[in-house]
Amino acid sequence: MPEIVPLEEAVLADLDFAVVDLETTGWSPEVAAITEIGAVRVRAGVRRGEFASLVNPGTPVPPSIEELTGITDWLVAAAPGLAAILPGLLRFADGCVLVAHNAPFDVSFLAAACADCGLTWPGFTVLDTVLMARQVMEPDEVPDCKLGTLARFFGARTAPTHRALADARATADVLGSLIERLARRGVRTLGQLNAMLAKAAAEAAEQARTQAAAAAAEAEQAEAEQAGQAGQEQAAQKTVPPPGQCEVVVA
Repeated sequence: MPEIVPLEEAVLADLDFAVVDLETTGWSPEVAAITEIGAVRVRAGVRRGEFASLVNPGTPVPPSIEELTGITDWLVAAAPGLAAILPGLLRFADGCVLVAHNAPFDVSFLAAACADCGLTWPGFTVLDTVLMARQVMEPDEVPDCKLGTLARFFGARTAPTHRALADARATADVLGSLIERLARRGVRTLGQLNAMLAKAAAEAAEQARTQAAAAAAEAEQAEAEQAGQAGQEQAAQKTVPPPGQCEVVVA
C-alpha cells in the first residue's frame, strides 16, 4: 500500500492541480455573475483533463464586458445555469490543489456560487500564480506579473484571451514554469512554498505598517508646522496698528 504523504510535505511536481479561470459580468460576486468557467487538470506540467462551459448569468452582460471577453447575451442565452455546471466543476477539481491567477477573485466567485446553489465549498488548498511570480521573477525580467506578460515570457503554449479555458491553459503553463524556478531555489514542497508566501505576506504587511506610520508622522509634523505658522501670523497681526492709526512710542 503506497505511503500517504501529508499535503504540506507533497512535492509540487507530484501534485495534481486544477487550474481555474472565470469570466464574469463584473468584479464582485455581490453584484456580478459568472458567464464562463474553464479549468485544466495538470500534473508535472502535463495536462490531464479540461473542463469548460459557458454559463447563463441570468442578467445582461454589460457592453464593457462584451468588448473585453467577446461573451454576449446571445452567446450565453442557451447556456445552462450555474447550478447545473458547478457540481461538475467540483468533481473535476476533487483531490486537487486549486490554482488561479489572482486567485482571490476566482475563489470569491466560486465560493459565493456554491452558497447560492446550496453546495458546500470544499475548502480547497489554493495557490495564486500572481503571488508565486512575485517571489521568483526578477525586477528586470518582466514589467509586471499580469497573466499575458508571464505567458509571453515563459512561452506558454496558449495565449490568454480573456476567455476562461484559454486563460486556464495559459495559467497552467505559467504554473509549470514557476514550479521549475521554485525548485531551483530549493522550494520543492507545498509546505515550503506556503512558508515562502507567508513570509512575503508578513514582510509586506510590516512594510505597509511602517509606511503608514511614517505617513502619519509626516502629516502630524505638517499639521504642527501649519499651526505654528498660523500662531506666528496671528501674533504679528496683533502688533500691527489698524489702518488709519499710528502707534506712538514714547522714549
